Amino acid sequence: MDLTHLDWPFFDPVHRTLAERAVRFDCGALLREGDIDRRCRSLVRTLGESGLLRYCVPEAHGGALLALDSRALCVVREALAYRDGLADFAFAMQGLGSGAITLAGTDSQRASWLPRIACGEAIAAFALSEPEAGSDAAALSTSALRDRDGWVLNGCKTWISNGGIADFYCVFARTGTDAGSRGISAFLVPADAPGLAIAERIELIAPHPIARMELRGCRVSTDALLGTEGDGFKLAMQTLDIFRASVGAAALGFARRALDESIAHARTRRMFGATLADRELTQATLGDMASAIDAAALLVYRAAWMRDARDARGVRTTREAAMAKLTATESGQRVIDAAVQLHGGLGVTKGSTVERLYREIRALRIYEGASEIQRLIIGRDVLQRAAQAESPP
Repeated sequence: MDLTHLDWPFFDPVHRTLAERAVRFDCGALLREGDIDRRCRSLVRTLGESGLLRYCVPEAHGGALLALDSRALCVVREALAYRDGLADFAFAMQGLGSGAITLAGTDSQRASWLPRIACGEAIAAFALSEPEAGSDAAALSTSALRDRDGWVLNGCKTWISNGGIADFYCVFARTGTDAGSRGISAFLVPADAPGLAIAERIELIAPHPIARMELRGCRVSTDALLGTEGDGFKLAMQTLDIFRASVGAAALGFARRALDESIAHARTRRMFGATLADRELTQATLGDMASAIDAAALLVYRAAWMRDARDARGVRTTREAAMAKLTATESGQRVIDAAVQLHGGLGVTKGSTVERLYREIRALRIYEGASEIQRLIIGRDVLQRAAQAESPP
C-alpha cells in the first residue's frame, strides 16, 4: 500500500512507524479457516499478539499510547482494510466496543476489561441501535430499572457487530422518563448475564458477526453503570466522535486497494490492439479515482489530527468527523464502482478482489451514522456557526 500520504503534517513519527507495522500484518491464512465466527475470533487473538490492539486502549491499561489516538486508529484501519474487511472489522470493534469504558469507566471496570481488549483475550461490542432506533438513536426504548440488587434491562438491540461472539456489550438503555436523548444511560453487560440472549444472526453482503439481541429481565449489578446515570447518549456520541473518522480511514483502505487493482489490470488487459492503460478514457478514470482518494484522505486525517489536538481541551470535533466519514465513504463507493467497471466481467465475478471490495464498502455509508445523518450534522453546524457570527458580542 502506498504510504506517501504519511509525509503530510498531520502525522508524528509514531504514526508512520505504526502504519508500516500495520501494512505488514499478515491475516491471509486466518481469512480462509473456519466459519465467520471462528475467523473473527482468530483475527482478534492474532491482532492482540501483534500488538496492534494496544492502540485501542490507553497506556494505563495495556495500551501503546498515553490516550486513545484517532490518527493511530485511522492508520491501522486503513492498512487492515486494504488487506481485508474482516481484519479491519475485528480491530475496529475492539476499540468501539470498549471506547465507553475508556472514556467513562470506573477504575475497576477499566482494569477488568481494557487489558484483555488490548491483548485480544476479550471481544467487545457496542449495542446502541434498535429496530426502531437506528439513525435516530435517541429514540431507543430499551429500559433499565434500578432494583435492590442492581439493574434490570428489557428491550431489543439489533445490528450489533460482534453479536454472538462478544464477551461483553456496551448497552445503552433508558433510565429516565424524559423523551429523546435525556435519561439514557450506558451499561457494561457481560455476555453471560442472565436474561441476555442472541435472538437472530443477521447475514450481510460482506459477512461479519452481527446479530439481534434480546434483553428480557436481564440483570446486572449496580457497578455495571458506565459513567453518570442519564449521560449515556452523550457518552455514545463522544465515542462515535473518536471512531467515526476511522470509518473514513477504512473506506480509504478499500479505495486504495481498488485503485491498485485497477492500475494493475489496466496495464495488462489488452483491447483493440493496446492496453487499457493506453486509452485516454482509462487514464482519466484513474485520475479521478486517485484525486478522490487524496481529497478524502485529507479530510479523514484532518479530522483525526484535530480530535487528537482538541481532546485535551474538551473541544468536540463532531463536524470534522462527519465531513471525513461522509466524504471518504461516498468517494470510496465511487472509486470502487469505477474499479468494477474497468474490470468488466471480472469486476462482477464472485471471488474477485474488486467484487469483494464492492460488497465491503457499501455498509460503511450506513453504520456509525448514515451519510444522510452526516449531512444533517454538517448542515446544522454550518447554520449554527452563521447564527453565532451574527449575534452581538
